Amino acid sequence: MSEIAKYIGQRIRNHRTRLGLSQEKLAELSGVHHTYIGQLERGEKNATLESIEKISKALNVSLSKLFEKLDESEEGQKNIPLQCYDLFSAKTIKEQEQLFNILLEIEKYNHK
Repeated sequence: MSEIAKYIGQRIRNHRTRLGLSQEKLAELSGVHHTYIGQLERGEKNATLESIEKISKALNVSLSKLFEKLDESEEGQKNIPLQCYDLFSAKTIKEQEQLFNILLEIEKYNHK
């Protein structure tokens, strides 16, 4: 499957778990089948625009947020900044602050 399908699937999973939703509950809220949610999250299926719109509304995440920064990834290369962005963006503000502070501490330690 394409890299974009994998990134979108991971973003859906990140936002779903941040909200404490099961795949079944997200499927119910978005009006799609729960196996479809799993296939999307694993990057096994290409989503339709209609289903992505339904899922984004159920997650209370804008379409632009789901697709944000995807054009910066390079085919065939591991994009660590994009993966970090995805990790951070799916967390609460408090969790983002904690992760950022951890990174700052690591940075201080590395410059000693």
